[in-house]
Amino acid sequence: MKTKDNIHLCLIIGFFSILSSCTNKEPKSIALSKVKTENKKPPTTKAFRSNKSFNDYWYSGEAEITSYNLEQSRYGEIRNGTAVLIFVTEPFLEKKQVKADYSNPTNINVLKLNRTKNFTTGIYPYSIMQSTFYPITNNQHAIKVSCSIQEWCGHVYTQLNNREQFEIDSHSYFENQADTNLNLEKNILENEIWTQLRIAPKSLPTGKINIIPSLEFIRLKHDPLKAYEASASLKTGTYTLNYPSLNRKLTINFNPEFPFEILNWEENNDGNTTKATRLKTIKSAYWNKKSNKDEVLRQTLLLK
Repeated sequence: MKTKDNIHLCLIIGFFSILSSCTNKEPKSIALSKVKTENKKPPTTKAFRSNKSFNDYWYSGEAEITSYNLEQSRYGEIRNGTAVLIFVTEPFLEKKQVKADYSNPTNINVLKLNRTKNFTTGIYPYSIMQSTFYPITNNQHAIKVSCSIQEWCGHVYTQLNNREQFEIDSHSYFENQADTNLNLEKNILENEIWTQLRIAPKSLPTGKINIIPSLEFIRLKHDPLKAYEASASLKTGTYTLNYPSLNRKLTINFNPEFPFEILNWEENNDGNTTKATRLKTIKSAYWNKKSNKDEVLRQTLLLK
C-alpha cells in the first residue's frame, strides 16, 4: 500500500490595524502574531469547590449588576462616561462554546462577565463590550472571550475560542484589515482575571508571568495581539498587573471578603489614566425586566 507522509509547517502572520475612530490617514497596522511560547498550564490545577454561600449568591437566578463612574482616557483627553459589570452564572456548551438551551450533564457551569463602557469623544459616542465565559471550576482558561467596539465610523469585533489553541476570529470595517483568523498558544488572559477574581482571588497568578492583554486594550491601542511579559501582585483587596514593554499598569481594587465585589479599577497607559469608581450594585434577573416600568432600575443604578 502506498503511503504518503506530509508534514506541513504553517506560519500565520496577520497584519491588520484596528482603528476605533475616523481618520483621513492610512490606518496604522496591527499584527495579530502567532506567539512561540510553551502551552501554559491553567492558573490553578486544583478545581474550585463551591460552598453554600457561593451557591446561594451565584445560583439565585439573578445577575449581579454594578455601575461605575468612568473617566476614560482617549486621544489624550479624559472622557466622562459609565461602565457596567454584569456577572451571572450560566450553562455553557464546550464544543459550540455558546450558552446551552437545555440542561445536560455535559454542560459547563461558567461565570459570565459582560463588561461595558459608554462615553463620547467630541460629537460621536463610543460603545465597548467585552464578554468572558470562565469555568466555575477555576482550573482552566476562559472558554471564550469576545470584544466589540462601535462608534460612528463603524464597528470592530474580535472573538477568542479556547480549543487546542486559542483560535482568534477578527473583523473590521476597514478595507485593508479584512477578515482575519489565526491561532495563539495558550497563555493567561487578562480578560479572565476579572472572573477568576470573583471565584477565588487567592488563585490569581502572581510574579513574572506571560499574559495576553485585554481585547479592548489591543483594539484601542493597535498593539499586536500576543502574550507579553508582566509582573503581577496580589495584596489584600488589590490586584496589580504591570506590563513593562507596553508602559501599562492595571490595578483592580476589590472587597477581600466574599463575594469579592470589584470596587474600582485604574489603567495607566503611556501616562494616560482611565479610572472607574463604583456607583451602585443590584441583583436582578435583568432579562425579564423589559417593560417601560423597569427603566426605574436604571435610575437605581445611576445610569442615564
